[in-house]
Amino acid sequence: MDKYKKLTNEVGAPVADNENSITAGPRGPVVMQDVWLMEKMAHFNREVIPERRMHAKGWGAYGHLTVTHDISKYTKAKVLQPGAKTDLFIRFSTVAGERGAADCERDIRGTAVKFYTEEGNWDLVGNNTPTFFIRDVHNFADLNRAVKRDPRTGRRSAQNNWDFWTLLPECFHQVTIVMSDRGIPASFRNMHFFGEHTFSFYNEKNERVWCKFHFKTQQGIKNLTNAEAAAINGMDREYHGKDLFEAIDRGDFPKWTMYVQIMTEEQAKNHYENPFDITKIWRHAEYPLIEVGVLELNRNPDNYFAEVEQAAFTPAHVVPGIGFSPDRFLQGRLFAYGDAHRYRLGVNYNQIPVNRARVPVSDYHRDGAMRVDGNYGGTPAYTPNSYGYWSSQPEVMEPPLDLEGAMYRYDPKDDPTDDCFRAGGDLWRILTEDKKQLLIENTVTDIAPVTENIKYRHAAHCYLADHEYGERFAKAAGLDMDKVVELSKLSNDELNKATTGCCKCK
Repeated sequence: MDKYKKLTNEVGAPVADNENSITAGPRGPVVMQDVWLMEKMAHFNREVIPERRMHAKGWGAYGHLTVTHDISKYTKAKVLQPGAKTDLFIRFSTVAGERGAADCERDIRGTAVKFYTEEGNWDLVGNNTPTFFIRDVHNFADLNRAVKRDPRTGRRSAQNNWDFWTLLPECFHQVTIVMSDRGIPASFRNMHFFGEHTFSFYNEKNERVWCKFHFKTQQGIKNLTNAEAAAINGMDREYHGKDLFEAIDRGDFPKWTMYVQIMTEEQAKNHYENPFDITKIWRHAEYPLIEVGVLELNRNPDNYFAEVEQAAFTPAHVVPGIGFSPDRFLQGRLFAYGDAHRYRLGVNYNQIPVNRARVPVSDYHRDGAMRVDGNYGGTPAYTPNSYGYWSSQPEVMEPPLDLEGAMYRYDPKDDPTDDCFRAGGDLWRILTEDKKQLLIENTVTDIAPVTENIKYRHAAHCYLADHEYGERFAKAAGLDMDKVVELSKLSNDELNKATTGCCKCK
């Protein structure tokens, strides 16, 4: 298989970098000139039909968001003004499992909310964790392939999972969360969820701040142990879907309190690490949670296929007052999600009732499969035109963003402020003793079938995050602690080389 050692693009030209996107400056947004990224994401979106490539197993419900607090100094979005009440649809999902997978697997849970606002639909796509495995969209397809089925065996592979996770140290914080007690929620109702990415707000004065979205369950956090989850999966693979449906059906409407964190542009410039890195968090002590309102779910769908399976979300759908950020993973998702829906559901997927805006749409798109409206009749199909059709609305344009730095494939690990282990170590230190023990037990169980070299790589990461964390994992996994300490002294590249290409640690 030596002919596959060197990566090329789709027509045989060599690929210079397959992990770092081309950005405008070291913390700037991704540029469309990164043609290998575009090819990679477009091909990935078309690899499997007809179910979703990721988040295939999911459940949904309708509800509303009621804004109870005033954040108008940060955003002019009408959906977030005091007293606003906005209808919504939410879809919860696992990530790695196929459409028939069991609900109670150790995995993060996807959460996608479609707000039907008076200014158009706003989609907030996130997970039940405030962070994520990767920070560069170039690794998006690879992460998903690593957690999906192995191409040779057709089975899920812990070896593939852990090999990928440990080769990219920015995965460490998310891995720690997934292996903790929160890796298997007891129900969708008993978990928080987050927008994850850094987004922007801008107000009536066109002043920008950066923001993160948090939704904290009012039902309380509850989780399952491995044993409890295994017993449930053996009896009811649709356990979470059943719980959500039956709670709403009996009038026990689940609620979450919505909060935002706010960071000014000046604070972002002086922050001690990249504030747009999704694998990092903003500490609540530095950027406190600001209460916004209450999200309630109160109506079940009438038809699963029409309303849950055909629901489509993309972070590209925002409304005036809400914008994007230079988060390079978000930048790639802005393209990938809509492109996946165009492939899976068709180019006119936004005309499907669950996806349709509740306000008039004049998007200027024409034709395409499954066009079900009047197709704009005989109006001109081009701009500019002399008839006044399809005029832009510059008054909603967000403020300009200053960029600096040369256009290049920057590796965040070269940034001296980058620390992939700080957040994971902080999480370890706030866990109670029983939660620490559970984290170690879950990790050792999950990583048990993996080769020793990868176990040592993870042990070194644990030790870099917190010495106690590393020592306890190494002991539980039966590893040589002296070897773990020596490996922890290596650079990331040296560590990866020292633990690659063999079945036992070198």
